[in-house]
Amino acid sequence: MMEHYKAAMLLSGAGDALGYRNQLWEYNSSGPAIHKVSVGATEKKKRHNKDVLHRRAMHLPYFLYQGRKPGPSSILGVSQLKPGQEGGYRVKYNPHGAGCGAAMRSMCIGLRYPKPDQLLSLVAVAVETSRMTHPHPTGFLGGVASALFASYAVQRRPITTWGLGLINEACPIAKSFVQSQGYAVEETERDWSYFCDKWQWYLDLRGLSNGVGPVIWPSSYGPAERDEAYKSFSWSGWGGSSGHDAPMIALDALLGAGPDWEELMSRGAFHGVWNCSIEPNLAQRRDY
Repeated sequence: MMEHYKAAMLLSGAGDALGYRNQLWEYNSSGPAIHKVSVGATEKKKRHNKDVLHRRAMHLPYFLYQGRKPGPSSILGVSQLKPGQEGGYRVKYNPHGAGCGAAMRSMCIGLRYPKPDQLLSLVAVAVETSRMTHPHPTGFLGGVASALFASYAVQRRPITTWGLGLINEACPIAKSFVQSQGYAVEETERDWSYFCDKWQWYLDLRGLSNGVGPVIWPSSYGPAERDEAYKSFSWSGWGGSSGHDAPMIALDALLGAGPDWEELMSRGAFHGVWNCSIEPNLAQRRDY
C-alpha cells in the first residue's frame, strides 16, 4: 500500500509538471497545438525525473512556491488566517471563492481517510481545510471531490460510481456538516446548488446517473473536441478553473483512458483549458 501512496504523489506531481510546462501551457487555449509539442513528453519525463520530484511538495505549501501563481481566492484566504488564535482558520465568506485551488491540494486527505467508514472524517477535514481559502461551496466541494476520489481509488471502487457517490453520499454529509458548524450557513446554502446540479448534468451526459454505465462518448472526441467539451463543463467558459470542473475533467480523463498512461496525459494534461488544475487529480488511476 505504501508503494501505491508514493506512486499517487509522484504521478500527481508528474502530471502537474507536464501540464504546467513551466507556465507555458497554463493559459494555452489550444489542445491541438499543445499535442503537437507534447509528443514524446511523457517518455522524456520517464528518463529525466529530477524536475518532477520537488513538485510533490505542492500538495501542502503550493501557495508559497515562487512562479506558481496562486489564485486570488488562495491569496485572500491565506491573508486572513490567524494561526494560534481560536477560530483563526475561519475566513470571511467570499462569493467569488469558487476556484479550483482547494481541489488541487486535497488528494492527500483521501489518502489519510481511505476507508468507507471514514467518510464523515474525510468530508469534515476536506470542507474545513478547503474553506480556509475557498469558502464558496463550488470551491470547497471541489476539495471534497478530490479527497473522495482518492479514497475511492484506494478502495478500488468502480470508477463509474465515483460521481454518483460524490453527489449522493459526500455532498449531503458536507451540507449537514456546514450547518452543524454554524459558520456562513446562509450564504453557503444560497450558493450550494450549482456544484451538485452541474455534476448531475455531467453524469447524465456520460450515462452514469445510475453509476453503472456504459459511458457515453461523443463519436469524435479528439483534442479539439475535448477542448470544447471541457469548456462546457465550466462555470464561465474557462474549463478547469473552478472547484466543480477541475475534478470533473480529471474524472472524464480517467474514464476515457483506463490504464493507458499516455492516453491519460493526452486527455487530462494536454488540453486547452486550465492545465495545472487538473493534473493533481490524475494520480487516482483505476489501476491504483
